[in-house]
Amino acid sequence: MAKISAGSYDLNKWLFGGYEDDIVTVIYGGPGSGKTNFCMLAAVSQAKKGNKVIFMDTEGGFSSERVKQMVNGDGDVNSVLKNILLLNPTNFNEQKDAFKKLNEYLKDEVSLIIVDGMTILYRLDFASAREKDDDSYRKINAELVSQMKTLAEIARKKKIPVLVTNQSYKWEDERRMVGGDILNYWGKCIIELINDNGKRIAFLRKHRSLREKELEFKISNSGIKKTGWI
Repeated sequence: MAKISAGSYDLNKWLFGGYEDDIVTVIYGGPGSGKTNFCMLAAVSQAKKGNKVIFMDTEGGFSSERVKQMVNGDGDVNSVLKNILLLNPTNFNEQKDAFKKLNEYLKDEVSLIIVDGMTILYRLDFASAREKDDDSYRKINAELVSQMKTLAEIARKKKIPVLVTNQSYKWEDERRMVGGDILNYWGKCIIELINDNGKRIAFLRKHRSLREKELEFKISNSGIKKTGWI
């Protein structure tokens, strides 16, 4: 089973080698839980090796300054940035258009696809459609399904690992994913991140070959480091 580096020794050890190359990995959690850092760390790791990365940023979280911190003198920052194709959709229609062109971007040798904020723009359109009290929200749901299916097919057929981040929300005493059923179905590895007053924990919720487990971690300038695991 081929894998790519998560960009961190401790994350690689926790995941038994990193992210699998033929599936969609979903990383979800609340604001400030570390989702974008997980994505950028993997992107920088691949880009430093000269590999191309597609990074779709729907929330404006990608930072060239953060890339510089992660490179940390081990490579040329400009070369790393040139290997990352950054897409910035600002609404769900633009995200839809970006997915239509995704196969064109794959003409180059791409080693990783990232969608940071898979449902943030979807959620805005979905809420607006529900307020209109018509059936347009069904089309929006269908489009999200189509996008996740596209990512899963690319991962499976082209052996390109895909990382997707997602928001969480609280329902009574339970944390749930936005668009949970859709992302749960297409994501074959699911990782939940929480930030409990500065204490960060990653939970491996779903995996094809690993048991559920936890990793306590901190975010440093250079990346992710464990503070403990179970």
